[in-house]
Amino acid sequence: MRAFIIGFILGAAVLVAAVWYLHGPGNNASLESARDRVAADAKEAETATKDKMDELGLTPDNIRDELSRTGKVIRHKSEAVGHAISDAAADARITAAIKAKLVGDPDLSAVAISVSTTDGCVTLSGSASSPENIRRAMTLAYNTDGVTQVVSTLLVKQS
Repeated sequence: MRAFIIGFILGAAVLVAAVWYLHGPGNNASLESARDRVAADAKEAETATKDKMDELGLTPDNIRDELSRTGKVIRHKSEAVGHAISDAAADARITAAIKAKLVGDPDLSAVAISVSTTDGCVTLSGSASSPENIRRAMTLAYNTDGVTQVVSTLLVKQS
């Protein structure tokens, strides 16, 4: 929890510094260029994320179907199966990294989503506002170093 709070504070400090830098005096010309670069990078990241979600079969229809059949949504990293992480510190690092990603995503609630990690297997529980947000949470977890498996028991709950 302490690591999470420290990470959150550091993230907020970086955000404030970035805003100050971009909106500081004399940055109007570079501001437009920075906005263009950020927009291009965001579009590229969106495309890459969508491709990865499609590759993993994390479409809203697939999530609804799996939740109705099994009550869970599970994805494995094939190259990592059988190579479990036994270090408790690594599990804590993975959990903290995923929680930090949830805090940074405006569509997800780090309060409503519980994250636990055992031997590299991440379990997400709680609720999300849509199957799309379950997909986002699973993708964030799946793309974290050290994660070998993601299990979601997240439920869709309208707020």
